[in-house]
Amino acid sequence: MEHLRRTRRLLIDSDNLLGPRQVVGAVRDHIQVIQELRRDAKGIDRRDLMELQTQYGEFLSWIYQDLGNPEAASYWLDRAMQWSHTVGDTDLSTYVMARKAQLAGDTADLVDVVDLAEAAQRMARPRSRLAAVARTYEAYGHALRGDADESERAIDDVRNALDGAAADPTPWGVWLSASYVEIHRAQGLEALGKHDQAADGFAAAIRMMPDGYHRDRGVYMARQAVALAGARVPEQAAAVGMNALMVAGDTGSGRITNELARLDKALISWQRVPEVEEFRAAFDSTLVHETETEA
Repeated sequence: MEHLRRTRRLLIDSDNLLGPRQVVGAVRDHIQVIQELRRDAKGIDRRDLMELQTQYGEFLSWIYQDLGNPEAASYWLDRAMQWSHTVGDTDLSTYVMARKAQLAGDTADLVDVVDLAEAAQRMARPRSRLAAVARTYEAYGHALRGDADESERAIDDVRNALDGAAADPTPWGVWLSASYVEIHRAQGLEALGKHDQAADGFAAAIRMMPDGYHRDRGVYMARQAVALAGARVPEQAAAVGMNALMVAGDTGSGRITNELARLDKALISWQRVPEVEEFRAAFDSTLVHETETEA
C-alpha cells in the first residue's frame, strides 16, 4: 500500500516536470494493479485500496485534461466520484466535485461550471480549503457567463479565506495560494474581455508562483500571451508565446498547445511583424513535429 502511495507521488512529480505523456500509461497500469489487488483484500485493506484507486482515477483525469482530451478527463472524474462515495471520504468526494467544476471551466461549459462549483461548496466543510477551491472555480464560471460583479465578489471571498484555508489539515487542494487565485482572476478578466487587466494579472501571478510548476507556468504564460494579443501588443504577445512554446515542447501539454493555437489565430492581423512571424513559424513547426511523432 505504501509503495503505491509513494509511486503516485512520484508520478505527480514527473507529470509536473515532464508532462502528461510520460506518465499516462503508468497511471492507467497502476489502476489496473489496484483493481486486481482488491479482489483478495479484506477489511481496512480493501477500503484503503479503493481510496487509492480513487486518487489514481482523479489523477488520470487530470492527465487527460492536460493532454487536451476533456472527454477522457470527464470519464475518469465520473469514475473517481463513484469510487469516492464507496470509500465514504467526504473531503475526497468534495475535491472530485470541485475538479469537475474546474474541467467545466476549462471547456467553457456555461451550463454546469457554476452549478458544479456550488455543489462542491455545499459538500465542503464550512471555511475549509476545499470550499475556497470550489469558490475559485465558481468565480471563473461567473466571468465566463459575463457576470463581472459576482466573479470579483467570489475572488474577494477566496482571498479573505486563504489564511484560514492554509491551516486546514486536508491533503486536498494544498496548492491553493495567492498566485493560484490571481491566475483565476486573470482568466476571468480575459473571459470578460478586459485584456489589459488580464495580461497584467497573469504577469503578476506568474511572478508569485513557487518553483516546481514548470508546466503550469507554461499554461499561464500562454494565456498571458493571448491576453496581450487581445490588448493589441503583438510583439510582446509573440515573445511570451515563444516562452510558452518552449515549455510545451518540454512537457507535451495539450493545454499549452490549445492556448497557443488561440494565440496563433489572434496574431494573424500582425503576421508581418517580425516577432509574430517568428512565433507563428515556430508554432507551425511544433505542430508538424507532434503530428509526425503521433503518426
